[in-house]
Amino acid sequence: MKTLVLGASGQLGQCLKAVATERNINTLEFPDETTGDILDVAALKSLFSEKKPDFVINCAAYTAVDKAEDEIALCRLINQQGALNVAQVCKEFGATLIHVSTDFVFEGTEVNLLKENDIAKPINVYGLTKLEGEKDIQTTLAEHYIIRTSWLYSEYANNFVKTMLKLGAERDELSIIADQIGSPTYAIDLAGAILDIIASGKEAYGVYHYSNEGSVSWFDFAKGIFELSNTQVKVSPIPTSAYPTKATRPKFSVMDKSKIKSTFGIAVPYWRDSLKVCIDRLIS
Repeated sequence: MKTLVLGASGQLGQCLKAVATERNINTLEFPDETTGDILDVAALKSLFSEKKPDFVINCAAYTAVDKAEDEIALCRLINQQGALNVAQVCKEFGATLIHVSTDFVFEGTEVNLLKENDIAKPINVYGLTKLEGEKDIQTTLAEHYIIRTSWLYSEYANNFVKTMLKLGAERDELSIIADQIGSPTYAIDLAGAILDIIASGKEAYGVYHYSNEGSVSWFDFAKGIFELSNTQVKVSPIPTSAYPTKATRPKFSVMDKSKIKSTFGIAVPYWRDSLKVCIDRLIS
């Protein structure tokens, strides 16, 4: 199955390339940001016409959560209009779309595992525009998989794990938010799950949740990072109110993964096990 990866230079795009290489999969193509620009419909049509993809993985997104509160139009252009553009071109060329979304589509006031059909009620611009993109895909293209994920990190790009390792080496003490609960997700694991969906041959279209197993606060996540990397730094828990940000974050966004596991037989690693793999690769 020939597969195009849009947003290939981002964290997940780089992880898809790494996993495809590791698995000796040579059917993925990674166009650059100009050739695969999700805001340039003519460029997309030219790319699809040349490559004739069976699958398209859309990793392109505006993800600067706080900045989005000031750049609403740009955030919406990429996360909503860009997603719609990709869906429309996929429909025209008969390609199946795998689109990556976020736990931030939820309000975060529940304390139960979030299921795919739970009411989505974003509380920030980023989450709202990602939900708008989801809805446009659903009304445009039947052949789609929307995969919501959370707290992505890896060896690539900027992320919480790399930031903590850097700060832990520079400072003696850090204060980390302890009242936001979610599931860290190793982007290498998510990339593997996406490739498993393609390889399954199943046409079980719809919305799915994928994150690593388990739930932690950012404080516990940071402690895990420092323990596994043998970084000596004092970590203190603080409430969200002590570290105000422009965008409001969900307090609880732990997602139920039973649907993706039962449908595709995907094994989901525990967050700390995957974190150890990533840290070992980062510091080796």
